[in-house]
Amino acid sequence: MNAIKNKVQLIGRLGQDPEFVHFEDGGRLARFSLAINDSYKDKSGEKVERTYWHNVVVRGGLVNVVESFVSKGKEVAVEGKLATRNWEDEKGNKRYMTEIICSELLLLGK
Repeated sequence: MNAIKNKVQLIGRLGQDPEFVHFEDGGRLARFSLAINDSYKDKSGEKVERTYWHNVVVRGGLVNVVESFVSKGKEVAVEGKLATRNWEDEKGNKRYMTEIICSELLLLGK
């Protein structure tokens, strides 16, 4: 049961081309936003569609896959865990961001 305490699986489309970060030690990471479309019926029975945006971070060997095959509009499945980071912006305000640290990536569609 421990393995599923912090596990996320999503299927969606990239909202923009991935961003790549290069570190001095030679490491790299890729970041992209993933759009997940959802729909439900409201009280009056009307269909309501909504898009949720998730921030995804890819590290290690999967960065090569992202670099070679993933771009804006591509449909992908990701699996990973949630992580929250915080920082101070230029005005001294504390900011927070929740991200999915991707451990598995599957290319879907064309």
